[in-house]
Amino acid sequence: MINLNVNISNYLNNCEFHKKLNAKSLKAYRIDLKQFQKFINQFNGGECNKSNINDYITDLHEKFKPKTVKRKLACVKAFFNYLEFEEILTINPFNKISVKFQEPSILPRTMSFDIIKSILSLPYKELSKKNISAFAYNCVLRNIAVLELLFATGIRVSELCSLNCQDLDFNTKNIRIHGKGSRERIIQVTNQEVLAALKKYRNAFLSNIMQSNYFFVNKNGCRLSEQSVRFMIKSYEKKLSLKNHITPHMFRHSFATLLLEADVDIRYIQKLLGHSSIVTTQIYTHVSMYKQKKILKTKHPRNKLIINKE
Repeated sequence: MINLNVNISNYLNNCEFHKKLNAKSLKAYRIDLKQFQKFINQFNGGECNKSNINDYITDLHEKFKPKTVKRKLACVKAFFNYLEFEEILTINPFNKISVKFQEPSILPRTMSFDIIKSILSLPYKELSKKNISAFAYNCVLRNIAVLELLFATGIRVSELCSLNCQDLDFNTKNIRIHGKGSRERIIQVTNQEVLAALKKYRNAFLSNIMQSNYFFVNKNGCRLSEQSVRFMIKSYEKKLSLKNHITPHMFRHSFATLLLEADVDIRYIQKLLGHSSIVTTQIYTHVSMYKQKKILKTKHPRNKLIINKE
């Protein structure tokens, strides 16, 4: 019988120092593995056999949504693969357990081009207001830079908030993005208005940026949080009286879908989004097909054509 507590700790150290996983991934792994340990400890002092693991899988399906179950199982399976590789286990119980199951297809939520235009335009209008304070003016500059970058690159909000000042090169116009699984990608920003917005923000917050080493900072000069970005977008959503709830990730989904509809090759979109597998990117083809069907159903001129069949 293996010591789960010790081996989980060793595995997490391996993930941090050998695999170089980021803090967010490590936190998720730690939570998932501790939940597994707590469940398994109910059985005969924590024996990790096929029967107990199957009970754990059933328990996950009863408590969580399919996407969460898939993530938690992947984490535990990777842990057991590590134990097998390190010869801590002679028999890996997951080798004879099927963890595959059907996931419901959930299409990513996108925004129309008009809504994107409205959200991007609003902070620019705020800058032209009379009697705006210097503090408020700078905050709006930051809002513009955040919104412009979200739409210009399809960057995840966590990636945006983790950008360091050296990740943006205004000479080459390249942005180095630190993605999931310690994968890096470089995206070039070619739109002059986006570049101008980023430069204006940088100049306004330069001392705080240099001090914190993060490109996007809050009023205290510390790293801008993901929650702050969500709150900012929500405030513009309310000001525009939009019916749908807008999230930072919807900029990413819209970025990908609009590129696909503009006939950009899906392999390029995969690279821009930082997806390790093309399968993940292919979800946007379903969104595009849904819109195509809606357009043909509502806009096709044949719908207005009345034919006399007598």
